[in-house]
Amino acid sequence: MLITLLLTSALLAGGAVMLGMQLKSSRSAGLVKQKITSEQCAEAGIIAGRSAVATNYGSWTGSLCNQAPPLGTGSCVIGSAASEPAWLNASVVDHDLDDNGTSDFVLTLIDNNDEVAPTANDPATDNDLQVWVISTCTSGDITTQVRELVKYTPGNTCYQAQLGGCGGGGNSK
Repeated sequence: MLITLLLTSALLAGGAVMLGMQLKSSRSAGLVKQKITSEQCAEAGIIAGRSAVATNYGSWTGSLCNQAPPLGTGSCVIGSAASEPAWLNASVVDHDLDDNGTSDFVLTLIDNNDEVAPTANDPATDNDLQVWVISTCTSGDITTQVRELVKYTPGNTCYQAQLGGCGGGGNSK
């Protein structure tokens, strides 16, 4: 009877250890899934906002998130709803990826370090037609940020009298 009791206790202890390991594994898999979903959400935000940011260069001034206290207030918090420029609202960029009626990401613009030495970096001014767009996924329990450098490329004007002419036909066309 003592051997049966010891054997039953050992089997129950082993079962409890296996159950604990399985629960930790399930929890870990759930966190990995949430992290992947959050990263995909942030990437979708970059994709959704890329075109609007690239074509609205004139709106960049005053929309850059200034985080440097010596040059500004330093009060901008990347990923907060207040850091998103008003011109990137839901009518321009659809922020509801899963159609549940709530915004899933926030877009923030920050200037890249584009000043030429010895000029100090000015995060409130763009000098090279490029800004960092940071998409922060705000849906779910895990917050993820993805950033991409977006460049504004102005359209070229074709002049017939220009060397090569329009379409490379020379000045004769």
